[in-house]
Amino acid sequence: MNTVEVTKIGLNEIVSLQKIGKQTFFETFAASNTEENMQSYLNEGFTTEKLTAELTNQNSEFYFAQYGNEIIGYLKINVGDAQTELKDVTTLEIERIYVLKEFHGKSVGQLLYEQAIQVANGKNVDSVWLGVWEENPRAIHFYKKNGFVEFDKHIFKLGDEEQTDIMMKLQLKK
Repeated sequence: MNTVEVTKIGLNEIVSLQKIGKQTFFETFAASNTEENMQSYLNEGFTTEKLTAELTNQNSEFYFAQYGNEIIGYLKINVGDAQTELKDVTTLEIERIYVLKEFHGKSVGQLLYEQAIQVANGKNVDSVWLGVWEENPRAIHFYKKNGFVEFDKHIFKLGDEEQTDIMMKLQLKK
C-alpha cells in the first residue's frame, strides 16, 4: 500500500467529514442495529450545525487519513471540557477513530491512533481514554494491543436504544 497521509482538518472540510463520518459509522454498526436507530443517529450525529460546533471548538481536533486523494478514515480527539465524560485537564479523549472497511487491516487505524498519542504527548497529558462499544471486539482488541485497560462503563444512546461502552485508559505518565 502506498503512503497514507494524516492531516489536521478545518471547517472548510465539513462536507468531507460528514461523508466519511456517516459512511464509516454505517459500515461499522449497521449490521448490529436497527435501520431506524442507524438513520436516527446518522441524521442527528452528523448535522452541519453539530459538526461546525465540533470543528470550531478549540478543545477538539479532527484528522483525516488520506490515500492519494481519497479520504479513508478520520480521528476526533478532545481535551478539557470538550471531552464527553471525564473533562479532566490531565487527560485526552479519543472520541472517534473510524476507517473505511476496505482499509481495515492496513494499519490506517494505527496511524490515526499514533496521531492521537503524538497530540497527547504534545499537550503533556497524563493519560488517554476512550469509550468503545462492548459488542465491537475488533476495536477492543485494537486498544488492548496498544496498552489500554478497562476502567469503567458508560451508556451510549443510539436512536432509542441504550448501549454499553467500555471505557478504556492508557496511562502515559506514571
